[in-house]
Amino acid sequence: MNKTNPKVDGYIRKNKQWHDELQTLRRIILQSELTEEVKWRVPVYTLDGKNVLFLGSMKECCGLSFVKGVLLKDPKRILIQQTEESQSVRIIRFTNVAEIERLESTLKAYIDEAIEIEKAGLRVPLKKISDRKIPDELQRQFNKSPELKKAFQSLTPGRQRAYLLHIAGAKQSQTREARVKKHIPRIFEGKGLDD
Repeated sequence: MNKTNPKVDGYIRKNKQWHDELQTLRRIILQSELTEEVKWRVPVYTLDGKNVLFLGSMKECCGLSFVKGVLLKDPKRILIQQTEESQSVRIIRFTNVAEIERLESTLKAYIDEAIEIEKAGLRVPLKKISDRKIPDELQRQFNKSPELKKAFQSLTPGRQRAYLLHIAGAKQSQTREARVKKHIPRIFEGKGLDD
């Protein structure tokens, strides 16, 4: 069994609702060769410093997220694409220890496959920024200000993607316009949505 990380002890201790489920998932993961770390305040399991799995809790469930889950074979059909925009990560959700124990051998097999995918250096082909639709409200601002378009294009692909998703996520055009105007100064500063 791998060495435990005390920060993960704290994470699990604070999650009273899913304490037993998280502890059971952790026990299964630690039987693999993955290293237990904490990143972004959640348990992350790595191989040679590369993220392979995340352990997490939500209101209605807890889950095991596979960073390159889309590459897993998933013969049991238990992996879920959490959002439409999730290109790579796939999650398995749990609401009780019995579910986890029933799937223990399957989980071990999926974890082993995820490790082999990482060892092989396989990559998920991600959608390019140029393949994404630019919301009309942002495009109008680009048309008015070529400097804004240039500043946006100089952002990292991740920052561009975050802005596109945030702006397009508003249901009403008025809200999308407000979001664009709010973030124009940040774009010119080279900052991302969360910087």
